[in-house]
Amino acid sequence: MEYTTLGSTGMEVSRLCLGCMSFGSGAEWMLDREEGRELVERAIDLGINFFDTANVYSRGESEEILGEVLTEYDRDRQVVATKVYGEMGEGPNESGLSRKAIEQELSASLDRLGMDAVDLYQIHRWDYDTPIETTLRALDDAVSRGQVRHLGASSMWAHQFTEALQTSDREGLARFETMQNLYNLAYREEEREMLPVCARENVGVIPWSPMAAGYLARPYEDDDATTRGEHEVEQGRPYREGGGEAINERVAELADDHGVSMAQIALAWVLHKDVVTAPIVGTSSIEHLEEAVEALELSLSDSDVEYLEEPYEAVRVSGHE
Repeated sequence: MEYTTLGSTGMEVSRLCLGCMSFGSGAEWMLDREEGRELVERAIDLGINFFDTANVYSRGESEEILGEVLTEYDRDRQVVATKVYGEMGEGPNESGLSRKAIEQELSASLDRLGMDAVDLYQIHRWDYDTPIETTLRALDDAVSRGQVRHLGASSMWAHQFTEALQTSDREGLARFETMQNLYNLAYREEEREMLPVCARENVGVIPWSPMAAGYLARPYEDDDATTRGEHEVEQGRPYREGGGEAINERVAELADDHGVSMAQIALAWVLHKDVVTAPIVGTSSIEHLEEAVEALELSLSDSDVEYLEEPYEAVRVSGHE
């Protein structure tokens, strides 16, 4: 395993982050408690020390499963990230980024994780109903109380992220130190504005869906061959647009040339990007997790990277919903 520094946090994290959205009972492709335990334990065996979850993943089950496993390991060696924003109930104040929502959801997340403090607390999306200064003050207070060590954000417009950073600097509040955004070979719109902002501000980049939820892991005609694949197709991601099918074919071609899987080529491409700190690998398979770790050793030449990128064309923005 390779390790790197997460943005300006100073924390050392593995070059791969294990995404835990697949833990729980929210869909038929998800892992139950024992299966989730096995995946986390294997990740730790492989040297992964960075784990990402969220309060909305199976309405808290993901946090519970992750927390139960990590209590049996040295907590100081693990870096745990979770998120707030999504709807946790049908009543008022059970979603969003108001002070009330943040404080009650943070408390609930810490209880489920079995932790006194979370290493990285992220806003899952932008809240159009709450002023960003209100959100940042609530988050800054959580840092001051010792419940949160560092703050992060997820998919949003670059101008919104910049506004948040400027507000923190102006008001003397803890700032976002990471960005978790949608980024892969078939979706590169983040290269236009968000990634340059992150590079300039020393923000750690931890992209989600680096293999396009399986679109880059199998021939495009088989994209909906799995239950998870069907789910992503229903989400309407623009992976087939803007040269997406040609990109998929070139990933398959290079995988044959290198004697590796398509998923490993797609992940290796993300890992070759200097601005990327640690892509988030969401998997329900130990075999696929092991493949992902092997991709760290896969070296792509400049010509390989150019060949993979050449068919890309602009597509509609996705991931902010």
